[in-house]
Amino acid sequence: METDYTTRILNYAVKTCGFYPLRPFQLALFDLQLNKAKSTMLNMSYLLKIDNSIDLERLAKAINDTLNNYDIFRCRFMFHPGTNDLCQRFDGEISPVKIEKISDEEFEIRKKNLVEPYQLANAPLYRMKIFETPTKKYIYADFHHSITDGLGAAVVFSYEIDSRYQGKIPKRTPLKYSDLITQELLISPDELAEGNKYWREMFNGFDEKKHLPPADVEKTDFAREEIVFYNFKNITSNYFKEKSRNENNFFLAANMIAMAKSTKSKKIIISWLHSGRNTRQEYRIVGMMLEQYPISWNFDENMTVGEFLDGLDEKINFGMKYRRSLSAFYSQSMFADCVTFIFQKGAVNLHENNIVIGGKPTEFIELPAEESFPRDNSLTFEFHAENSGNYSLEIAYVTTKYSEKFMQNFAESIDEIILNLKDENKKLGEIL
Repeated sequence: METDYTTRILNYAVKTCGFYPLRPFQLALFDLQLNKAKSTMLNMSYLLKIDNSIDLERLAKAINDTLNNYDIFRCRFMFHPGTNDLCQRFDGEISPVKIEKISDEEFEIRKKNLVEPYQLANAPLYRMKIFETPTKKYIYADFHHSITDGLGAAVVFSYEIDSRYQGKIPKRTPLKYSDLITQELLISPDELAEGNKYWREMFNGFDEKKHLPPADVEKTDFAREEIVFYNFKNITSNYFKEKSRNENNFFLAANMIAMAKSTKSKKIIISWLHSGRNTRQEYRIVGMMLEQYPISWNFDENMTVGEFLDGLDEKINFGMKYRRSLSAFYSQSMFADCVTFIFQKGAVNLHENNIVIGGKPTEFIELPAEESFPRDNSLTFEFHAENSGNYSLEIAYVTTKYSEKFMQNFAESIDEIILNLKDENKKLGEIL
């Protein structure tokens, strides 16, 4: 991987014929899609009903100008003819968005089949359409997750399309996704190898029997993913206004202690998701920026809560300097098997944004549920910071291993742990 992702690909790709490697998380998603090639599990699909006063020709121009402003919409995945390595190019054609006039009845039928699988090789990885019926107007957008994340899509919709529609041309030129890859490829082989070693030591010894909560059900039917929702009672945002604690790391700490209690293990290995954006410039990139980090901890019962939180902060900050080596993690089977932690604050995707077009609010229209193919050990804890100052939790679990009651109890356990974490002088042994 060190050679593939640096010297060799840099030599023939960026300097010669316009081929770029997939970034590590892109490649992980590509491989995931290949397991279910005809599924829509990685489609990010949105249907918006817009105000009838919107000039559709003007809107189409605003959308087309926006698409042309970002090289990610020219992205095509293909195999390099000389080495057969999977790469991406950013010189594809932008297909102009057109207005499709259709009856209300035909649209209701069409709506059921808007979400379609993508051909991953040498084809566009997004779709955008404008529909006009005798009574309504709509925008349909669909992005394959390998080319953008929810925040990237939100940047396009919540800001630029509306700005262009109103005649405001963005003053800043966005950083090209291809330029980001070029910068990342400048990492030295020694630095890459050092990061690979760090991550391999981090997740060494992962065993789903030790590092996942024990199953409380045993079913052999088709795995289905369900979600448990929980509103925390023991914390609000006021706590973080008084304490100099990072919200992401605090809730990650609570999640890890809950895992230790459930697995009865002092060593915990899970993963956590980061936006991949650390600078103001990176927040303006439209592309797949997400990064997933493994994190492990050996619990010492004599350590205080404050010492644990400080140590976790330090470990997270240290690990992030090896972000370019995360392919060492993604290439392991445990990437798909271990528990995933996510903390969401603010509007990070289209559904959470109040999308305005031409100064008029839009309405999200429900689309048929996308296909879901959960992994056998799928377990994701997604913490949310609400605008009200409260916090909530969504636990996505697989029905062949866990029951709803088990997950509800797990959420309540995290809430109790959160209450204990607020006393930084308490010993971890008292919580564990």
